[in-house]
Amino acid sequence: MLANSLFQRGVFVLFLYQRGFSAGQVALLQTLLFLVSGLAEIPTGVIADRIGRRAGIAIGQLLIAGCLLGQGMSSHYWVFLALFIGQGVGMACVSGSDTALLYDLLVRRGATADYVKIKSRFTMLGTVTSGAAIVVGGQLQQISWGVVYAGSAACLVLAAVVLRSRVPEIRGADAVDEQHGTEEHGDDTAWRAMLRVATPALVTLVVVSGLMHATLTPYIIFAQKTLSDQGASTAWVSVVIAAGFLAGGLTPLLADRADRRIGYRVIVPVSLLALAAALGLSGLGLVWVTVAAFLALVGIPEITAVLVDNLFNEAVPSRHRASLLSMIAFVESALIGIGYLVLGALMDALGSSLGMATYAAVPLLACLLWLPVLFRGARVTAVDARVTTGTNG
Repeated sequence: MLANSLFQRGVFVLFLYQRGFSAGQVALLQTLLFLVSGLAEIPTGVIADRIGRRAGIAIGQLLIAGCLLGQGMSSHYWVFLALFIGQGVGMACVSGSDTALLYDLLVRRGATADYVKIKSRFTMLGTVTSGAAIVVGGQLQQISWGVVYAGSAACLVLAAVVLRSRVPEIRGADAVDEQHGTEEHGDDTAWRAMLRVATPALVTLVVVSGLMHATLTPYIIFAQKTLSDQGASTAWVSVVIAAGFLAGGLTPLLADRADRRIGYRVIVPVSLLALAAALGLSGLGLVWVTVAAFLALVGIPEITAVLVDNLFNEAVPSRHRASLLSMIAFVESALIGIGYLVLGALMDALGSSLGMATYAAVPLLACLLWLPVLFRGARVTAVDARVTTGTNG
């Protein structure tokens, strides 16, 4: 919860605009953030498997905290470029390691069957905390932006301290793999392990998931600009974004039920179509329509994110879990970075509302890519009987 208490998250785009940066410059910063994060995913994942997943997370949190402090005190664009690079590396240290640590803790306890349920609750707590922090951030901004950024940094430092003192360390060599038949591959490198588990459907899922995140993440961030252009005040923008995080936190609680009753194969295109609808409705230029679409639809992809996360964990061996999840996160981060650049360029060229509507082409493309998996029932993982042809969606 402390790691999600980032007070600037819901209003930082407005902060960057107040610093005099254009939509294109903000998009470049976000693109750089995710591209650097993507490039750093693989080495930081390998390091986390070597030194420990808990250590990797703590290093990342401290690095992000330092970068946020720097952003709160600076007004020069080149300084922001450097700080966003550092923040991207910090994000890479956390990404992959957090999921790997949680999953392998469950492996030790023999409780991986409950991963979707537990991950849903973690997601709910994290996003509700984020929503509350965003509301607080909107109010703290009335004091100063420095207070907003310093408060976020302090929460991250405290989170690293709590993590180091309360959560046991797990390294790749210590992880106990629950998958049958994986013992003979104990000397695999991470790359060989990835090639061994990569089915065509799994590769498609990685790309489609990346495109979903490349739509959802820029949409949430640039919704701040769209709402502001449509007449919402900074305080109202923070409240709407916070409510969106709350919706995104509550809907994953439905993930376990959705997985059993509908199946991830159907949930994936439903989420993509929901994102396309939200972007299209935001293009009408009516602030209340944009708010309604944002609140009603932004949470649906979070259900998919939990289910896909579980599939990725089931597909990879524990010994290289942080490394392999980081490889997947690399693809997602690269697509998110490109998505920021594209959406920022569209908003500069067409205006914030029409730019949003045009960007709806991205989730529609992802939906088309998923259709062969949906109708052919292709196998995603080699170890989960639930995802073979004709079962679970």
